[in-house]
Amino acid sequence: CPAEAVAHMPCEDPRRNSQLSREMNFYRERHCPLPEETPLCLIPPPSGYKIPVPWPESLHKIWHANMPYNKIADRKGHQGWMKREGEYFTFPGGGTMFPGGAGQYIEKLAQYIPLSGGTLRTALDMGCGVASFGGTLLSQGILALSFAPRDSHKSQIQFALERGVPAFVAMLGTRRLPFPAYSFDLMHCSRCLIPFTAYNATYFIEVDRLLRPGGYLVISGPPVQWPKQDKEWADLQAVARALCYELIAVDGNTVIWKKPVVDSCLPSQNEFGLGLCDESVPPSDAWYYKLKKCVTRPSVKGELALGTISKWPERLTKVPSRAIAMKNGLDVFEADARRWARRVAYYKDSLNLEIKSPAVRNVMDMNAFFGGFAAALASETVWVMNVIPARKPLTLDVIYDRGLIGVYHDWCEPFSTYPRTYDFIHVSGIESIKRDSSKSRCSLVDLMVEMDRILRPEGKVVIRDSPEVLDKVARMAHAVRWSSSIHDKEPESHGREKILIATKS
Repeated sequence: CPAEAVAHMPCEDPRRNSQLSREMNFYRERHCPLPEETPLCLIPPPSGYKIPVPWPESLHKIWHANMPYNKIADRKGHQGWMKREGEYFTFPGGGTMFPGGAGQYIEKLAQYIPLSGGTLRTALDMGCGVASFGGTLLSQGILALSFAPRDSHKSQIQFALERGVPAFVAMLGTRRLPFPAYSFDLMHCSRCLIPFTAYNATYFIEVDRLLRPGGYLVISGPPVQWPKQDKEWADLQAVARALCYELIAVDGNTVIWKKPVVDSCLPSQNEFGLGLCDESVPPSDAWYYKLKKCVTRPSVKGELALGTISKWPERLTKVPSRAIAMKNGLDVFEADARRWARRVAYYKDSLNLEIKSPAVRNVMDMNAFFGGFAAALASETVWVMNVIPARKPLTLDVIYDRGLIGVYHDWCEPFSTYPRTYDFIHVSGIESIKRDSSKSRCSLVDLMVEMDRILRPEGKVVIRDSPEVLDKVARMAHAVRWSSSIHDKEPESHGREKILIATKS
C-alpha cells in the first residue's frame, strides 16, 4: 500500500465516515467498505520502525518511531498521559482525572471496591485514553479491556496496544458493543464524555446490560459534582436509582455504584420509560443489533452474580452455568479444556513456539469457542483477544464467565484495530470462519491480507486446518511475504488437521 496508509483502518476511515450522520455519533462507529472497495495491498510500517519494546518495559515506554504522533504528548503531557523523551514515548501513568497517576487513583477506588483478592476479574474501560488505568489494574489480577473511538488524537488505542494493554477501537453510538450481557465485573469511565442519560438513558442501559449483577460502575469527571452540570448529575443519579443501583460512594468527582443482584425494585414504567427487555429471541448478528431502551436481566437469578461465580483464578477452570445450559455443555467444556492444554503443550515442547514475553505479549485467537487456547496460556505473561466469528455459536458469555476477554466479529470485515498491533495470531479452522460469514463475497486472500495488517513484523501465525486448505494458505503466505512451514498435529488428536506456522518478515 502507499506510505500514507501506514495507520489504515478500513472500517474507521475518517474521510469516509465524515460524510455520515452525526446523530448519536453514528459517523464515528464502524462503517466498513465492501470487500471489492478495499485495496488488496500490504500496509507498510512507518519509516524507522523497530521491533516493539518487550513487556513489561513497554507499559512505561515505547519507540517513538513506531508511532510518530505527538498530539497526545503535546496536549496531555502536563496531565501525565505520555511524554516524548528522546527515542521514546514514556507513560507516567497519569490521566485527566488522575494527574497523580493511575496507581494513586486506583488506591482511592480500593477504599470502596474489592480490587484485590480475585473477586473482580474482567473490566471495561470506556474512553480509555492511552489505557494507563487498564495497564495499572493488571497488577491487581484484573484484566481490563479498554476502548475509545478513532478521534482527533488519532492513535490512543494504537498507543495502548503498543504498550501491551488489551484495547480495541469502538464507539458507544447507535449499536450495542460487541459483547454479551453480564460480561464485566467492573465498568469504568474517567472523563469518557459519554452522555449516559441522553436518548432516554440509552447509553446507561447499555452499560447496565454489560455489567454483571453485583458488579461495580465507576464514573469520574463530568457530570459528577461538576460545575454547571447540576441537571446532568441529577439525571445520572435518577437513572441509577431507577435501575436499583446501590450508591457506594461519591468521592470528589468520582461516583461508585453497585448493580443489584436481583430485580429488587425495577418498575414497568418510570420517568425514563425503563422496562424489562424481551430477550426470548436472540439476535442473528450479536455485534450489530441496535441499542435498546429496555433493561436486560438474567433469566436465572443469582448464578451470574459476583459472589456466586468463583474468584479468579478458580473461575478459569470451573464450568460456567452458561456452558452447562448448552447441549452436552459440561462434557464439551471439559473436553475442550483438555484438548487445548494438550495442543498448547505440543506447540511449546515439540514445535518450539515461544508464546510468552519478551517475544509475545498481544495474542489473538480468531476462532475461540470456549477460550480453551487462552486458558491454556493463563500462566504466561500474555493476554488473548478471544474472537467469536459470525455464524458460530454465541459462546463469548462463557469466555467472560471464565475471566477472559474477547469480542464478536465477522471475519469478512476488517478488525477494529490499528495495523501492527498483535504479536501472535492463532486460528483453528480458517476456512470455516470465512465460509460462515454473513457476507456474500469473502475470500481467503482478503482474510490473509487483514491478518497481515494487524500482525507486527516478526510476529507469528499458527493456523490449524485440513492439508488441502493449508496448501492454499501456504501459497498465499508466500504472496504476503510470510515464511511458513507445515507440521503434523499432536499425536493424540484425531482428524486430518495439520498445523501451519508462519512468520511475518
